[in-house]
Amino acid sequence: MRQDETMRLRDFIFIALGAALYAFGLVYVNIVNRLADGGVAGISLILRALFNLNPAYTTFAINVPLLLIGWRLLGRRSFVYTVFGISMLSVWLWVWQRMPIAINIHHDLFIAGALAGIMGGFGCGLVYRSGGTLGGTDIIARIFEKQSGVPMGRSLLIQDVVVLSASLVYIDVVHMMYTLLCSFVFTQIVNFTQSGAYAARAIMIMSDKNEEIAAAIIAELQRGVTYLDAEGGFTNTPRKMLYCVISPREVQTMRRIVERIDDHAFMSILPVQQNIGEGFSYKVVKRRSLF
Repeated sequence: MRQDETMRLRDFIFIALGAALYAFGLVYVNIVNRLADGGVAGISLILRALFNLNPAYTTFAINVPLLLIGWRLLGRRSFVYTVFGISMLSVWLWVWQRMPIAINIHHDLFIAGALAGIMGGFGCGLVYRSGGTLGGTDIIARIFEKQSGVPMGRSLLIQDVVVLSASLVYIDVVHMMYTLLCSFVFTQIVNFTQSGAYAARAIMIMSDKNEEIAAAIIAELQRGVTYLDAEGGFTNTPRKMLYCVISPREVQTMRRIVERIDDHAFMSILPVQQNIGEGFSYKVVKRRSLF
């Protein structure tokens, strides 16, 4: 299937805005309050602390060889968006360091960690949602995934642990703990920004009592139910599977309905992704058959 390589002006605008917000938090919150960071940004902060090197230059310098190594793994659009994102990050880091702006949080590291996570999370979320990245460890993770089969999430975590551990050369354990708070908030905000406020859940149910369960869902939750054809991976036995989209607050009610009718049923709960402006797109994760 041919990949869509269409580039949009809107994407470039949001990548630039996201890079600006991320760089703002890095300069006015992380650096001022001596909070570390993961990935290439974290390495640039280490180099700044040890050798007084400007992060605007070091982030770009580190990312260029990574791009040259991993450009074959990126499609044309992803490559252009990534180059643009890296460039915008360096530009905004350079700009913000020359702007006389001060954020007075009364030296409260808890507020600093939360604020850095919120700013960075929203910034990166906008970049990711537009199909771009800010370079760095994302490229390394893709290389490991393709060459060694290591999942991107695992390699990204390992890289962040290594960089954060190395950051102890210029920050103490207390600041590291608040950096971990920043990382947690960052992850949550990125996920929220990418998926939006739409928090529906897709329910897939495999049971020998599909008709009864479907009737109960329609009657008690007033939700439509779709029958999907499924086939066991081990037995090659054809079966019917129920598919339904509900709100998060209805998940427990759905559990009770299924357990009441068939306590041996298998139920899978997945988040639903909404594509703004393009209707609703239900992202279904492939799962191994259990029958």
